[in-house]
Amino acid sequence: MCGIAGVYVRDRSERVDVSQVRAMTDVIVRRGPDDEGHYVDGELGMGMRRLSIIDVAGGHQPIPNEDETLWIVYNGEIFNHEPLQQALKQRGHRFRTRSDTETVLHLYEEEGPDCLRHFRGMFALAIWDTRNRSLFIARDRLGIKPLHYAYDGTRLVFGSEIKAVLEHPSVSRSLNWTGLDAFFTYGYIPAPWTAYRDVRKLAAGHYLIADERGIREEQYWDLPMGPKHRGSAADLTAEFIDRFRESVTMRMLSEVPLGAYLSGGVDSSLLVAFMAKASTQPINTFTIGYGGETGNFLDERSFAREVSTQYGTNHREFEVMPQVEEAIDVAVDSFDEPFADDSLIPTHHICALARRHVTVALTGLGGDEAFAGYERYLGFQLSQHASQQPWRLLLRAAAPLVNALSEESGGHYRVNHLKRFVGAIDLPPAARWQRYHAYFPADVRRTLYQPSIAAQIDFESVDRAGRRYYEQCESSDPLDRALYQDIKMYLPDDILALTDRVGMWHSLELRVPFIDHTLLEFCARIPTSLKLRRGEKKYLLKEAARPFIPESVLTHRKQGFASPMAIWLRGGLKSLIDSSLSSDALNQGGVLNAHKAAELVSAHHERRSLNDKHLFALLMFQRWWTRSRAGSERRAQEPAVASAAPASRRTR
Repeated sequence: MCGIAGVYVRDRSERVDVSQVRAMTDVIVRRGPDDEGHYVDGELGMGMRRLSIIDVAGGHQPIPNEDETLWIVYNGEIFNHEPLQQALKQRGHRFRTRSDTETVLHLYEEEGPDCLRHFRGMFALAIWDTRNRSLFIARDRLGIKPLHYAYDGTRLVFGSEIKAVLEHPSVSRSLNWTGLDAFFTYGYIPAPWTAYRDVRKLAAGHYLIADERGIREEQYWDLPMGPKHRGSAADLTAEFIDRFRESVTMRMLSEVPLGAYLSGGVDSSLLVAFMAKASTQPINTFTIGYGGETGNFLDERSFAREVSTQYGTNHREFEVMPQVEEAIDVAVDSFDEPFADDSLIPTHHICALARRHVTVALTGLGGDEAFAGYERYLGFQLSQHASQQPWRLLLRAAAPLVNALSEESGGHYRVNHLKRFVGAIDLPPAARWQRYHAYFPADVRRTLYQPSIAAQIDFESVDRAGRRYYEQCESSDPLDRALYQDIKMYLPDDILALTDRVGMWHSLELRVPFIDHTLLEFCARIPTSLKLRRGEKKYLLKEAARPFIPESVLTHRKQGFASPMAIWLRGGLKSLIDSSLSSDALNQGGVLNAHKAAELVSAHHERRSLNDKHLFALLMFQRWWTRSRAGSERRAQEPAVASAAPASRRTR
């Protein structure tokens, strides 16, 4: 796994300085501590940092083709690269290495952008064509690996992380307040927005070409939601098992130590079962639990131990306590923009634990999106019936009583979910789904900011982002549409972004077999009646897993890879919230309405509403805002010093 960065200038008279490219890759050294390389050719410069996984000895980048007319920097893994490489050799291509990077380059030489259709894996890449002086950058279909860019009409700057793009002196650090409002709405900033006005995320399944005419961005893949499979449940279960086994086995290719995250849920347990069957050695497994005043809330260690015992894994555990400031600072430094999914806390700790023993870990992420595993899918399906008369009238009449209920002291979301369910019952389906996964609705957000900030925000665009894919989905099934919205936005911009940033902060490569695009295409065509059946989430997946994992794992209540944030905010983190969100702190920041924040804090502590997500978002924003302003001030005071070019660079 690696980090890449580069600069392209439309004006051929301008030469890129290799020191600028090196500065951009230096700030993402955690993505690749093993090696670095840089290449400059007039108006183009690009570089990379490498975490060596495959062809450890010979995979140094940038890599050229045979006549050095094409050059590539690449971040990712192509899991089917060996058969592709053999086919290319038979067609006369000569390879310097065994790496998948060179396979990508030679296939691009033959097919141009169409090469992307052959790849199974995760990637972000840049290819420079010296013949027509064009730059090609691309991101994998599901957005497992990130790619950002800034374009001012003359200069294109790109990088795996925002910090690499911002390191170039031509890129402004002016803020994008609409993007930041999207953060408060969803807990993350969806593509193409970032926290910065001039920096964009290249969307999943897209590529971009830059040449003397300018830039053009194209979508090369989308998830087909139909037509639905007509086979029996037994037939679909058997086919899923075959496809999932193949996906897992492909992702076990590695020349360095490898393991798996084992949460105790169905997804990771089935993953570990298939890894164990494919391995001749005991596999390494890692899990976490929670200490402090959390009881057994969200703690699935006992179920993980059952699976570990069944498959004889080398199992290790870590207990998370409510001292979370280290994890918060890791999120701020690795994302370069605010991010408020509180699963970043367990993710940070399990990555730190795993990295002490392995360089690659497989995870069960994606199973919930493929098989409707979240509670909100069940609520949404129920709402389709409850929104009809007379149920709608009854729920509307009951709303004042429901909203007056106190939230549960144990941190569970049952009352909160009921309030959300009743509050959205009058909305049309797309808006109802958007409300289910939004932290702050638009009317609250309009009072959340100082007036001067609110005036710069396009609130309607932010709300449309949360229903955009729902409305575009080709399927007429409301649950299909909800799944499609999540796979297109929540999965790449929250779940996979978290996996990449925190994993790379620890120089750990994370692989996600459920998000193999061919497997996901198969799952998307499974009828929703086999995903959510009689109130049981992930029905077909559980049936597929039944022969392989303990019954207790199949039947216990899903707890998920989250943190007991609601409990912590009333306990061990109360003082941190009170200080970070005090009137003095917020007024000094000049962005948030201190009175509104105080209302949210008070309502949470008094259990009038469960505002853990809201308060954690406010906390994460304040932490990012404080640290980013301090960093900007330091940058402004530092003299510009050109660093020496590394010995590994190539220049033309």
